[in-house]
Amino acid sequence: MDLTRTAYGTWSGGRYMHFGEPLPEERFLKVIQHAYHRGIRTFMTADVYGNGAADEMLGRALAGLPRDSYCLVGAVGHDFYSGKREGSKGYPRFTNPALRPPNQFAEYLRMATEKSLERCRTDKFDLLLLHNPDLTGYTSEAVWKAMDKLKDARLTDRLGVAPGPANGFTLDVLLCLERFGALLDWAMIILNPLEPWPGSLVLPAAVKHDVSVITRVVDYGGLFHDDVRPGHQFGQQDHRTFRPAGWVEAGVEKMERIRDIAARHELTMLQLACLWNLSQPGVKSVIPTLIQEVGANTKTIETKVDELASLPDLKLSEDERGFMAEVGDNKGCMELKGANRAHTGEPQADRWGLIPDHEVAANRWGIDPSVDLACTHKTVV
Repeated sequence: MDLTRTAYGTWSGGRYMHFGEPLPEERFLKVIQHAYHRGIRTFMTADVYGNGAADEMLGRALAGLPRDSYCLVGAVGHDFYSGKREGSKGYPRFTNPALRPPNQFAEYLRMATEKSLERCRTDKFDLLLLHNPDLTGYTSEAVWKAMDKLKDARLTDRLGVAPGPANGFTLDVLLCLERFGALLDWAMIILNPLEPWPGSLVLPAAVKHDVSVITRVVDYGGLFHDDVRPGHQFGQQDHRTFRPAGWVEAGVEKMERIRDIAARHELTMLQLACLWNLSQPGVKSVIPTLIQEVGANTKTIETKVDELASLPDLKLSEDERGFMAEVGDNKGCMELKGANRAHTGEPQADRWGLIPDHEVAANRWGIDPSVDLACTHKTVV
């Protein structure tokens, strides 16, 4: 089964990623089951979430359901088996030369995939993503030959790449599509009406190489759920506290400018964001983060699931799409991860300089890294 228009990710609910109120185990299970029974049919997990705990939770939630009635997406790449966690940086990528040489990549990927499948209580993913690659992961033939062997072994039907964890990786995705597009079925990017940059820059290449796109952070840090307002108090460990001061106020002001479009079509704001994303070239699926916010007058996470599950099949007009893109224009608003001309020195896990092939790919797609991928102003995002 291929991915559906709407998808549920196990990072939702605050249990494995720090967003809002962490759901207790029993409610977390029921929310996943609620999503299935409301019609969401794509479920995504990553082996590193909770060091396998998210896999296990998803496996428990879907146990007993017909395997051909839902699409299961896995993600591997962070080595929490033999790697040592580096605080907020997380676990190293399996491609870290301190962990293993390239001739051991295939062995690791097979092991990680099989263990993830076992926790998910199944024998095959419908799609397996390379999770948050480093520069080696985007460019190495050894990596992608090893990923392709997982298809040969029938451990997955499809392959894809999932950049992250932060925003950027534009030239890396372009280069990966050009080198390994024949192997790739899906790519995941950050995209929403208030954050069209830089994700939209990779869409033409995805279309050319026939790679479908799934978009995350569709909710823009929870704002499109419409229960985060100016003055909202985030928890001390909430990942959104790393955003610049004033981002909620600026985002809400922009949302008010496009709210009439949602009202015209009888949509919630989350549904409007999802439909805008799905109107972009190559975008075939949306996977917002579903958050149980802390405080009074907030929506239940079950209500947010219902909004996603009831996403109507309608098209926004060209004028509506264009106006929303104009309102949400965020070009140059942050330092990007991945290939970045401003980076000097040795490559880091999430940031490195440009290699010659990046320059060639950028030129081919009409991108000037010094202009189109540069942080040009410090503002709220």
